[in-house]
Amino acid sequence: MRYARIEIAPSILAADFTRLGEEVRAVEQGGADVIHVDVMDGHFVPNISIGIPVVASLRKATRLPLDVHLMIEQPERYIEEFVRAGADRVLVHQEATVHLDRALAMIREHGAQAGAVINPATPVAMLTEVLDKVETVLVMSVNPGFGGQKFIPGSIEKIRQLNQWRARYNGGFRIEVDGGVDAENAAELAQAGANTFVAGTSIFHTPDAAAAVRQMRKLATEALSQRV
Repeated sequence: MRYARIEIAPSILAADFTRLGEEVRAVEQGGADVIHVDVMDGHFVPNISIGIPVVASLRKATRLPLDVHLMIEQPERYIEEFVRAGADRVLVHQEATVHLDRALAMIREHGAQAGAVINPATPVAMLTEVLDKVETVLVMSVNPGFGGQKFIPGSIEKIRQLNQWRARYNGGFRIEVDGGVDAENAAELAQAGANTFVAGTSIFHTPDAAAAVRQMRKLATEALSQRV
C-alpha cells in the first residue's frame, strides 16, 4: 500500500512559540517526517491560533512538509494564500464547508496535497464521495480547538473502517490521527491502520522532544510490522 510507511507529525500548537525555530529543529533531529500546523479562527473552533505569516516563517525554517490543518469556516477563502505561504498539504473539515469537493479541488489546483478531516461526531461515511480526491483523511480523536485533551477511544473504529475501505478499493490515501496521540496508544492506532501520527503535548511537553519522536515511531512501526 502506497502510504503504509509511518509518519510522525509533531504539532506546533504545543510548542514554545518564543523558541519555535529551536523546537522545530529538535523534532527534526528526532526524525520527524512532517510539521503539523493548526490554524484556528475562533468561529469553527473555540480558539484562535496562528495564520499565514507563521506558515511562511516555518517554510523558511524547515524543509519538512508542512501539514496545514484549517480549522476555519469557509476554508476556500484562504486555500490559495496558505499554499503560497508554503503549505505542502492542506486539510479541510467536512463540517466547515458545504462544498467539500470544490475545496479539495482548489487545494490540488494550487499545487498542494489535499486532505479531508472529520470531527469525533461525524461518521466516516460522510467522506465516501471524496476518498478518491484526497491524499489524506484526518480523523480527529478529540474535539478540535485545544491541545492536551484526552483521546476519544471511538476514533479507533473509524480508523479501522477507513483502512478497510482503503484496502477494498485500493485507495492511496494516508490515514492521519490527531488528538491525544501518545506512546500509550500509538501501537493500537498503527494496528488499526493509521499512518500519520499528529502529536503535540506528548512530544513538545517532554524533557526531550527528539527522543519522544523516536519513541513514537518505534512503537508505531513495530505495531505496523505485526499487522495482518
